[in-house]
Amino acid sequence: MPSVSNTSITYLVGACSAVFGLAAFVALVVVPAVSSYRRAWERVAAVVLSGYVLAALLGIGVLVGAVVVVEWPRVF
Repeated sequence: MPSVSNTSITYLVGACSAVFGLAAFVALVVVPAVSSYRRAWERVAAVVLSGYVLAALLGIGVLVGAVVVVEWPRVF
């Protein structure tokens, strides 16, 4: 059995986290938003607005991650 490098494990964990996070977002945000409307244009608008919510959440996550990376040496 070939050995797996630490970098490969990190990439695998990151990819699985992204897939599961996106699946949770779709299940918990997009599906209820789309099922709330009957007309096609309203459903499309709900998906577009859900995309804005996803972008905002990603932006907050990147910002918090950057603050942690920058401030880590000072705090610890």
